[in-house]
Amino acid sequence: MTQNKIKILAIETSCDETSAAVIEDGKRILSNIISSQRDTHSLYGGVVPEIASREHLKLLVPVVEKSLALAGVELDDIDALAVTRGPGLVGPLLVGLSYAKALSYAKRIPIIPLNHIKCHIYANFLEDSLTKNQGMELEFPLMALVVSGGHSDIIYLKSHHELEIVGETLDDAAGEAFDKIARALDLGYPGGPEIDKLAREGKPKEVEFPRATLKERSYDFSFSGLKSAVLNYLNQCKMKNEPINKEDIALGFQQSVIDQLVTNTLKACKERQVEELLIAGGVSANSALREEFKERAEKKGIRVSFPPPILCTDNAAMVGACGYWYYVSGRIEKIQNRLDLNAVPNLSLEDN
Repeated sequence: MTQNKIKILAIETSCDETSAAVIEDGKRILSNIISSQRDTHSLYGGVVPEIASREHLKLLVPVVEKSLALAGVELDDIDALAVTRGPGLVGPLLVGLSYAKALSYAKRIPIIPLNHIKCHIYANFLEDSLTKNQGMELEFPLMALVVSGGHSDIIYLKSHHELEIVGETLDDAAGEAFDKIARALDLGYPGGPEIDKLAREGKPKEVEFPRATLKERSYDFSFSGLKSAVLNYLNQCKMKNEPINKEDIALGFQQSVIDQLVTNTLKACKERQVEELLIAGGVSANSALREEFKERAEKKGIRVSFPPPILCTDNAAMVGACGYWYYVSGRIEKIQNRLDLNAVPNLSLEDN
């Protein structure tokens, strides 16, 4: 079965990107169309779920059609449909899932509902000629850090279908903290890229913020205290009529987040004796995060991999890559048993 050229049509609508992709044999990107709603939601300082749902309704069919055309295939050439089931915003998720179910029923194509967090990990395995990314070979066990606007999870993978969450955020996700601090600094939305850019101009250790201290054996994260510390610092500067250096604040905040992410993840790798580390999710595009992970991981003999930036944010290519491994393993049910699928906004990794 795996000797054939298996083509997966993937759909991703968990938040504010409408994306469709055609993936061949779990690695080769034949097409990956991403229509972002960033400009629309930037007017509101964040994603408005109702607006996101309406935009997905308008964009999804043209995006899928463009993806098929770019890949040079028709629906009859598709072996399976992979679609994000959760976690995410329930309205956007329902748009993508409902479309995939209708397509599955009409064309008799198996449907594979997937976990958005797990799909991010598979961005590391994709070959992309546009970014000259060769992808990487799968060698289990693996450790993965998925860090984005909604998630900050350290995941131990024994195989494609055996995983364990060993660390997660206890409050805000790292990306959410980036967006909130960016808003406080009047940097716009999304905040992560803006803070990354601004921090490069900051002076090291000029403004320092705390790192959360949890239990000794814990791999978990906490960013709410850091967020409060930055907001308090800004308020004190205003009350004392002191100048606010946004570059130094951005650097101090960003370094605190990175220290927590790198320290806990590498600690988990060491204690689980894992030498392969995958970083994924929107925050993994942060330049300082990449530099520090590479430097510190190398000293510990750990190989660390990142997807190209275009595959760090939400995209359907990663969904297709993940779906391929479900398809070849036979872990899909008969089509008639999939039509009652529903979106699960708080879907756990253990449920997929």
